[in-house]
Amino acid sequence: MDLTKKQFLSDYLKRLKSDSGKALEDTSTWDRYHALGSLTKEYLTDDWVNTIKEYTNRDVKQVFYFSMEFLNGRFLVNNLNALGIRPLVEEVFNELDFNLEDIENIEKDQGLGNGGLGRLASCFLDSMASIAVPGHGVGIRYNYGLFEQKIVNGYQVEFPDRWLENRNVWEVKKPDKSIEIKFGGYIRQDTIKGKEVYIHEDYESVLAVPYDTPVPGYLNGIVNTLRLYSAETMNREFDFINFNRGDYSRAFEQKHNVEAISQVLYPNDSYDEGKLLRLKQEYFFVSAGVQGIIRAHKKRNRSIYDLDKFISIHVNDTHPALAIPELMRILMDMEELTWDEAWRITTNVISYTNHTILHEAMEKWPVDMYQNLMPRVFMITNEINERFCKDLWNKKYEGNHQKISDMAIISNGMVHMANLCVVGSHSINGVAKLHSEILKNREMKDLYDFFPQKFNNKTNGITHRRWLMYCNPNLTSLITETIGDNWIHKPMELEKLLGYRNDKVFLDRLMAVKLENKERLARIILERNGIVVNPKSIFDIQVKRLHEYKRQTLNVLHIMHLYNELRENPDLDVPPRTFIFGAKAAPGYYIAKQMIKLINSVADVVNNDRMINDKLKVVFMENYSVSLAEILMPAADVSEQISTTTKEASGTGNMKFMMNGAVTIATLDGANVEIMEQVGNDNIFIFGLKEEEVYNYYANRNYNAYEIYQKDHRIQLIINQLNNGFLRVVDGEFSIIQDSLIRHNDEYFVLKDFDSYALAQKKLGEAYRDKYLWAEMSLVNIAKSGIFSSDNTISLYAKDIWRIKSVR
Repeated sequence: MDLTKKQFLSDYLKRLKSDSGKALEDTSTWDRYHALGSLTKEYLTDDWVNTIKEYTNRDVKQVFYFSMEFLNGRFLVNNLNALGIRPLVEEVFNELDFNLEDIENIEKDQGLGNGGLGRLASCFLDSMASIAVPGHGVGIRYNYGLFEQKIVNGYQVEFPDRWLENRNVWEVKKPDKSIEIKFGGYIRQDTIKGKEVYIHEDYESVLAVPYDTPVPGYLNGIVNTLRLYSAETMNREFDFINFNRGDYSRAFEQKHNVEAISQVLYPNDSYDEGKLLRLKQEYFFVSAGVQGIIRAHKKRNRSIYDLDKFISIHVNDTHPALAIPELMRILMDMEELTWDEAWRITTNVISYTNHTILHEAMEKWPVDMYQNLMPRVFMITNEINERFCKDLWNKKYEGNHQKISDMAIISNGMVHMANLCVVGSHSINGVAKLHSEILKNREMKDLYDFFPQKFNNKTNGITHRRWLMYCNPNLTSLITETIGDNWIHKPMELEKLLGYRNDKVFLDRLMAVKLENKERLARIILERNGIVVNPKSIFDIQVKRLHEYKRQTLNVLHIMHLYNELRENPDLDVPPRTFIFGAKAAPGYYIAKQMIKLINSVADVVNNDRMINDKLKVVFMENYSVSLAEILMPAADVSEQISTTTKEASGTGNMKFMMNGAVTIATLDGANVEIMEQVGNDNIFIFGLKEEEVYNYYANRNYNAYEIYQKDHRIQLIINQLNNGFLRVVDGEFSIIQDSLIRHNDEYFVLKDFDSYALAQKKLGEAYRDKYLWAEMSLVNIAKSGIFSSDNTISLYAKDIWRIKSVR
């Protein structure tokens, strides 16, 4: 963007005064942020409008990425960099005696996601714009995020995540594009002019109001759109008659019930009310998104029969699976297409990414709930199922009722959304090579055998702009100074760094950047946690959602083992280590919440033991978020990717750590396999059971955790310490963790992998002692990370699945 200091200063001071109504010296950091955000959005608007025009005028095909989550992080720094004006803004602000970093940090992360699913979706949107793929996000504008996590006496305590409390400067409300969504009621069939029609009656109407956010590409003039829908009542007001009667509860009842749909990310679905609300959310944004797409398509005077030539809808996990029957409903009931015509278009338009093999995450809905909430959509889903089952019978499985039941969309009183996605789309992809093979050979084998042409792999990726350029500017400068800046547009060119793996001057500079990032994190830990950590210790970091299969348990048990060794011999010659955790546990996931308590209890004992000479520290950083990750990733020496093999679909945190020079300790799970293929065995620490070993244990049921507990004195000591007063907690505090490992036979093989993990950690510590060996390992990880840029991933999606071309 062409902008002079003089022009920016004039624009900004005018905007600051008009927005705040204050003299310059009286403005707050929030005032300064809001004015800068508002002005930056204005600078983006011309490109935003021109991009939409360009897509329309050139009649290009566009993809709409439907996702329940988008974890974007802060927009300000991203958008300033995308425009190429951040250095100019910083220079002007220095002259005004404003601190740009403080202003950027006051922005709250948008509460639109829970974890990896949302972070991936945001990386994909950034890459679509930056490589000029016509692609947009569609989701829900939640008033509250998952929750704000506080740690009180070692326990997770949840508070509302009020990310919208101070307005969202980046969004534009589009009430003129609002869409009616219909819930409940019943379907009356009739015949009009010889044609069977379906009339929806006695339904509840909800208005889906879109809020658009610009998603700029990097220095290319492309600005795509993230469209989020908010639920409002059709009349937009409360019941004034009941209000005047003094019945205040009833006056606002409908308004509150409707607004609950977009009130909070992932309502607690432990109860039927929560399940129903979640299903409502899914249909709400899917119906709004599909209706909006078709409305825009028709506005351009395009034939509805050509919808698949201009539109792709990508279903990110099973949450938006209702796009399939909803698109069928609109094409048949509103556009009057035949079933065969509508089915051809629908399957050509829809594609699906599977993100998990965990059965609890493969969504299923009770038939009664599904039918009562969406009667016409259920009729269509049932018809899809009946036709599919008939195909199965006629083409492959005649007489095999059990096989057909296993593959059916509707069976045993449940609607199976993953099966619906496979049947109703033209492409099903896993998100890492191993994950895709598991889908084909195990979890979806029957469906793969019937639809082999639909299945493919697209390994996840991360945007190197946010996860290297923006969050690690000193490393970015060093890379650019060393190999030029072409890697910014072609991240595979990071491999040129391999030419410096034996250059001690360069390696010294690389490690100096790492130390500076560690010192910054150490200051933040002291400020937020009151814990002094040694920046020259190994920063070993595990940050991700708290779940048993991700095995934070294994990490903390090993910390207890290291502590036991140091207690026995305080002079033990080991490199100092700082173990850092960050994670949120789902509010209803009790054992995960107890893991947080365990980590903090271990930290309390370890950090206050002067006898071990500060050789070991443990830190739990509360309220893990994108913005916190941007501080943690550049500071990590070690990336913990220790999930039970076969359970993690891909992971993207592993890629972010790698790109910032951390060395990975990992099981051969998810994308860890591909990271190992890139960096080689000498630049990663692999441990644990392999895929076939895990499945053999499952098949033969011959795993015995108690036997390991009896034979390994280290494990026996640690497990006993959980509940013998060693951790200074009430008796039985960690019984649920102890029971999961011993009484319930350690479902995720924590004890089985413990010895292998401890050996890998020992090798890691020995390697860290050799300064230049470690620096070279770090360099190789950075140099080989380019393949995991989401620019590469999106290029493959666009070419192989969506059949969309870049407009640049």
